[in-house]
Amino acid sequence: MGDHWCFFLVVDQPPAGGTWHSAGRKESAAAQGPVAADIKGARRPIDESNTYFSSVSIVVHYGWVELQQLRYVVAVAETRNFTRAAERCRVVQSALSHQIAALERELGARLFERTSRRVRLTPAGEAFLAAARECLEAADRARAEVAAAAGEIRGRLAVGTIPTVAAVNVPVALRDYRRRYPRVHITLIAAGSGELIERVRQGGVDVAFLGLPPRMEPKGVESRRLGGGELVAVVAPDYHRAENEVDLRSLADEPYIDFRAGAAGRAQSDEAFAAAGVRREVPFEVSSADLMVDLVRQGLGVGLLPAAYVPRFPDLRVICLRDAPTRVEYLIWDNRPSPAATAFLEMLRADPPGSA
Repeated sequence: MGDHWCFFLVVDQPPAGGTWHSAGRKESAAAQGPVAADIKGARRPIDESNTYFSSVSIVVHYGWVELQQLRYVVAVAETRNFTRAAERCRVVQSALSHQIAALERELGARLFERTSRRVRLTPAGEAFLAAARECLEAADRARAEVAAAAGEIRGRLAVGTIPTVAAVNVPVALRDYRRRYPRVHITLIAAGSGELIERVRQGGVDVAFLGLPPRMEPKGVESRRLGGGELVAVVAPDYHRAENEVDLRSLADEPYIDFRAGAAGRAQSDEAFAAAGVRREVPFEVSSADLMVDLVRQGLGVGLLPAAYVPRFPDLRVICLRDAPTRVEYLIWDNRPSPAATAFLEMLRADPPGSA
């Protein structure tokens, strides 16, 4: 069986007095119930000015639309540029454009609006994109499941992590996993905990490492607690105070370098200062621990980082906090992990790489 599929576009009844279009056919709104329009053979373009796409779904059948065409549509939608999409798909732009044009003729609808300055999805393209992604994910998963049944782990593994994870040495874990399962294509995404939870929920990331305040737990995903720990203050080597241990109140007047407001990495510090009954100023908001450390080195303020993470920066001075903020690290994954994700979870459970 090759990578060939056909689609049926299912469109619910349009608003009263309206019309629906699919596969170049037009019916009155008197038609009752959902209408299934066979896309095969459609050639006449749709007048999208009075087209309604309501609860659109694409049902996959073997025969007509190639998976490669779906990959091209997804690439153009994500890059919003035909040239960059062709580079991502490793084809010449003319071939990609030709295939998308052929698909649009097959569907009887434009998927993209093209101008000299931008490319964007049409309403039909938005409907098609979601189903195309589902089809590609299903095809990839089917291949991976078949391979797993034969004893081979292959497919894709998308790993997400916060920059300051300390319970697991993520680079070592990825190295060990690649050695065990060389047929798996691994990608790594660094982001905040909130974003990673959402990506796992949506299926864009398979597994992720988080750090959350103690009052928070990841929702809508499977999770395993990896450990917890306190934060410490980090300052430049020539910092004007000599103490090695203080409370938050004594540092309240210092300028702080911290993550952006609303991020989980910021919340744990804000909550600790609120519990201590003091206010602080955060003139420098950053999106990465490395930038925080660079600013601290320049004497621009005080940073707060997990105690297990700061040994990576031996040139900084560390001040312990009696009423320190704390956080909990989690490993999260989807409730239906792929064979590649399952193998990663089992590897970590059996032999978790220690922190660096």
